[in-house]
Amino acid sequence: MNTVLQAGIVATRAQAATLDPPPLVVLENVVDALDAVGLGSGPVTAEPIAAGNSNLTFVIRRGDQILVLRRPPRPPYPPSTHDVLREHAILAACGPTEVRVPRAITAVGDPSIIGAPFYVMGYVAGVVITTALPAELQPPPARRAIGEELVDALAEIHALDWRAAGLESMYRGDDYPGRQLRRFAGLWETYEARALPAVSEAGRRLAAHRPPPSPPTLVHGDYRLGNVMFAADAPARLLAVLDWEMTAIGDPLADLGYLIATWAQPGNASGALLGLGAVSAQPGFATREELRVRYEQCTGRDTTWLPWYEALANWKSAVLLEGSYQRFVRGESDDEFFAGLASGVPALAERALVALDRVAA
Repeated sequence: MNTVLQAGIVATRAQAATLDPPPLVVLENVVDALDAVGLGSGPVTAEPIAAGNSNLTFVIRRGDQILVLRRPPRPPYPPSTHDVLREHAILAACGPTEVRVPRAITAVGDPSIIGAPFYVMGYVAGVVITTALPAELQPPPARRAIGEELVDALAEIHALDWRAAGLESMYRGDDYPGRQLRRFAGLWETYEARALPAVSEAGRRLAAHRPPPSPPTLVHGDYRLGNVMFAADAPARLLAVLDWEMTAIGDPLADLGYLIATWAQPGNASGALLGLGAVSAQPGFATREELRVRYEQCTGRDTTWLPWYEALANWKSAVLLEGSYQRFVRGESDDEFFAGLASGVPALAERALVALDRVAA
């Protein structure tokens, strides 16, 4: 009998011991972890709601309780990545503030429980919008409000007093752009296996023409339409910001630059980044320029250097995705998305160069 219920989920420790690779969730152990913090009673069910190369997410049901469990993928993965305990600490720090996050409930650092550290957070009933809209959010006013809510929630993140929230340990100094440039330049040296002069040129220009220092704020690191949850009914309301894995203390315009770089517009909705939220290319959505203006109004920050941060977002994505493309070339992945990166990576580098041309304008 197949002891795997679905997607790496098994019922008992005895069943888990017979499997290779090991399961992702052992329900018997999840029961023990929930009992330890008094969360419900009786049997537990689990269902995956997200998967991939990032942290994995499961809906956990126990009686009338609905919870969410987050854990890393199966190892191996690089050091300092997929740190779910850090992600839980960020949610816990933001919970009492205006930042829109799911409720942090408990974190378990012992990897023997389900095969990896994990945490449990509250369930948020809503929708993640990427390529389609709920019927209630189809009217143009609701479409426009989606972009406005996205900017307003970002402004709340950047307004957080991160020291008072207990996040001082995340601070690595004020040179966030410099750290990003050094890290991704090093990755490019590792990944570069074909002639892509636009990637190298974008990296050189980013380093040569850097913005002035900005007061540090909490930076989400992956802020885009597909990483937030909206209510499914009108009016459009952003309920929670998700996926805090890449969060740092740094330059707030890095978040806005990435949001703009991933925000599709009519006639400009394809590609490795723009395809992440292609729905915003539909009529009625705010434009990139309108998002920028709203951010300035919400925060009072000068966005003159925003094109540099757009270029940084596109260049970083080009570097990371070239690593994915090379794994595909070597036969280490059969994901057809990676096949498209043969042209997708150069296109991202060209977008970075176009954005850099606007920096001097």
